[in-house]
Amino acid sequence: MHPRFYRLAAIGLLLCAFKATAQTPVWPSIKKETKPWTRWWWMGSAVDSVGLTNALNTYNEVGFGGVEIAPIYGAKGFESKYVDFLSPQWMHLLDITTTQASRLHMGVDLTTGTGWPFGGPQIDLSHAAAKMEVKVLRQYIDLALPEKIDTTIGTLQALVAYKGLTPEPILDKVKDGTLHWEHPAGNISVYALYSSHTKQKVKRAAPGGEGYTLDHLSREAVQVYLHRFDTAFRGKVPAIRAFYNDSYEVYGADWTPAFLPEFKRRRGYDLTQFIREFSSGRISDTIARVKSDYRETMAELLLDNFTKPWTQWAHDYHRLTKNQAHGSPGNLIDLYATVDIPECETFGSTYFPIPGLRRDSADIRNVSPDPIMMQFATSAGHIAGHPLISSETFTWLTEHFKTSLSQCKPEVEQAFLAGVNHVFYHGTTYSPKEVPFPGWLFYASVNFVPANSWWSHLPGLNEYITRVQSVLQAGKPDNDLMVYWPVYDTWHDAEGMEMPLSVHHIDKWLYPTAFYKQVMGLQRAGFTLDFVSDNWIGKTSGYKALIIPKAHLMPIATLQKVIALARSGTTVIFEALPEDVPGMNDLDAKRKEFQSLLGTLRGEKNIIITADVQGALHQVGVRREALTDAGLKFIRRKDGKDTWYYLVNHTAGKIASLIPVNHRLSRVFILDPLRGDSGLAEIAQTDSTTLVKVELAAGESVILKTIADAPKNEKNGFPDWVYLNKAETPIVLQGPWQLAFKDGGPFIPAAVRLDSLVDWTTLPDTTLRSFSGKGVYTGSFRLSAKKAKEYLLQFDQVHESAHIWINGKDAGIVWSIPYTLRIGKYLRAGRNEIRIEVANLMANHIRYMDQHHIPWRQYHEINFVNINYKDFDAAGWKVQASGLLGKVSITPYN
Repeated sequence: MHPRFYRLAAIGLLLCAFKATAQTPVWPSIKKETKPWTRWWWMGSAVDSVGLTNALNTYNEVGFGGVEIAPIYGAKGFESKYVDFLSPQWMHLLDITTTQASRLHMGVDLTTGTGWPFGGPQIDLSHAAAKMEVKVLRQYIDLALPEKIDTTIGTLQALVAYKGLTPEPILDKVKDGTLHWEHPAGNISVYALYSSHTKQKVKRAAPGGEGYTLDHLSREAVQVYLHRFDTAFRGKVPAIRAFYNDSYEVYGADWTPAFLPEFKRRRGYDLTQFIREFSSGRISDTIARVKSDYRETMAELLLDNFTKPWTQWAHDYHRLTKNQAHGSPGNLIDLYATVDIPECETFGSTYFPIPGLRRDSADIRNVSPDPIMMQFATSAGHIAGHPLISSETFTWLTEHFKTSLSQCKPEVEQAFLAGVNHVFYHGTTYSPKEVPFPGWLFYASVNFVPANSWWSHLPGLNEYITRVQSVLQAGKPDNDLMVYWPVYDTWHDAEGMEMPLSVHHIDKWLYPTAFYKQVMGLQRAGFTLDFVSDNWIGKTSGYKALIIPKAHLMPIATLQKVIALARSGTTVIFEALPEDVPGMNDLDAKRKEFQSLLGTLRGEKNIIITADVQGALHQVGVRREALTDAGLKFIRRKDGKDTWYYLVNHTAGKIASLIPVNHRLSRVFILDPLRGDSGLAEIAQTDSTTLVKVELAAGESVILKTIADAPKNEKNGFPDWVYLNKAETPIVLQGPWQLAFKDGGPFIPAAVRLDSLVDWTTLPDTTLRSFSGKGVYTGSFRLSAKKAKEYLLQFDQVHESAHIWINGKDAGIVWSIPYTLRIGKYLRAGRNEIRIEVANLMANHIRYMDQHHIPWRQYHEINFVNINYKDFDAAGWKVQASGLLGKVSITPYN
């Protein structure tokens, strides 16, 4: 863990975010990092001190722990209020933000730029993202006269002539832009390599941040870029926690002016020897090897010239770095591991078979987050010892204005299960008070904004995430296996040039691999694991085995590390032996040494070569968690002698059984992250396993804290967990219901009386078809006697979330599937009053505005687009169901 992190974390005041039921010692402490944070877009940086203070107060009230400032393009009509990025006024507004955030015990992160990727007015073409251009000048047959070299393409860096197969460098024959070369007669091809420019500019730049994209492969360019920040800081370091970098989206940047000498220094040969093959478009092993060397060099330049210097620059200011490495043409594990907080991204919507979970195909993108992709970041964090691993979460989860809190829950759970423990919402837009509904909005996000109908119900989701993250930040990761990622197999491809490893193309570079299939199989079987790169093998400890999936290529240095690891006592399991070395330089000698090493490892006692990896793990005593056989997903943390399990049921049915956890345990606590309740679980034991009684409906989750050496028969005052064992006859709340409306628009409909619960948009009052806001149901019911151990309130359908009060007491927010709530402590014998405040989606209000041509989306650069990046128009949308539908019942349990 980075020492600066301890100092920053220590200032977080322990906050009382939960109900009294959560205040037992079994829950870890709450601090700002355990709460969700949100990306905070400053449109045109048109912010002011009053607005900043009010916004932070509002975010704090619903449970956010911090904000991540991202200045972007502005709204039309507010140009006079724009503030240039890094100007003295902008820095003053940043100081106001950090001061107010500190008052609220919130944190602030800041992108080192505007929009994305890094770039701006300080970057001229000499320091801008570069690309390689290769041109065939001409075919020579006879002696040529002096020939003018075209310099409009870029800077000429190599000129190579070929007669037959032999390359001849002739750059030294160019004088004053003209080639003077007397060559032998015959067919000779001349290839020119230029360093040119992509001329990409910063996307979604804020005022004062416009300009060319940075050359991330050039250390000099990075220094020039960061110098602007040094100047703006004027020796006063902003009171932020971390600088962050969004996903690498530097398009077509496959070069840097210093690439040729760097390539020769790092790879040991001259790249221009293969300039013809490089640009031919042909497919061969030689071309694949050269391009592998080229991609490895790009990876090293990005790591050495950008990621490490940027992180060191932040450390010099006693600040952290947070980086999204995906999309980079580099080794993702190495890039993620270098920064203080690796950050992955959830983009799109995942299918879960949870009954009732809404997923309309018209409202989602044709892409889904993959947990294994997320694990490149989380694994890097684990092997490098970083305590926090973050995620840009919910990007394009659904179409604008149609995202419910219930849809967020399994998506964020999938990130938790992959190892994320520090969630950032995507996100929240600063909006001035005078801007009418829906306020300023970012074009690609779930709108976690105060104008959202369900904003006051957001504490339900935020408290859930806070409780889970308090556990996932406790102790250390508890994974048994390292799985080697064979990046050289990926780089060994004769097609294309640079190879950005992005979340949008995993079907090409990840899904087809033996690595992906092996990881999937191990995790489904219940094995816990992290990925490891060539550079990190031998630098990590605490794992029981290293798994080498089937890989064609492996560097000699990596194979030597593997052998050394086995000799130090770690079990190494090869699915199959690698067959060759990567790259082109000194190939025959390397192959000979490689084969010799392969012969050596066959005699190592801790090395196993088998296609049955799971069988080998069983053979050496590495145990799987058999709870996955029931359909549960899990992640495990070690906290001293105790162990945390986070369990999730993403299946279509209820799981109610004794589930096995490894090791004999004297005590197990069950903790409900949704409500904060906790209690001692019922357990049984075998020789090596503890069976824990767990009840989880589809969509539910639970946390287990296992205690290895608690005194026998000593409960220390902790209550038993209340299981819902035996259901009695449900009490159906028959109505009548009074339904009144508030906190919405475009109209506030008149109150109505309901004899049954139906979609309120189907009622005779046509204004209800356009209303987005809250409907408040009031009613009563009788309970003849309060005899049951617990009572479960259950809703058939909630569109989309509900806050419940029983007999005047706040019983909680129902926002996720299943829509149930334990309410026994709020009930009394006789007459009971119930009030249910239901929030629907923003969609119906937006539909009305677009149907009536009421302007609301007026932005510069990109105005507003739908989930398919087409012009947004909600006029043709169907009306979204709203309110309570079906039955509301209370089931007694004994």
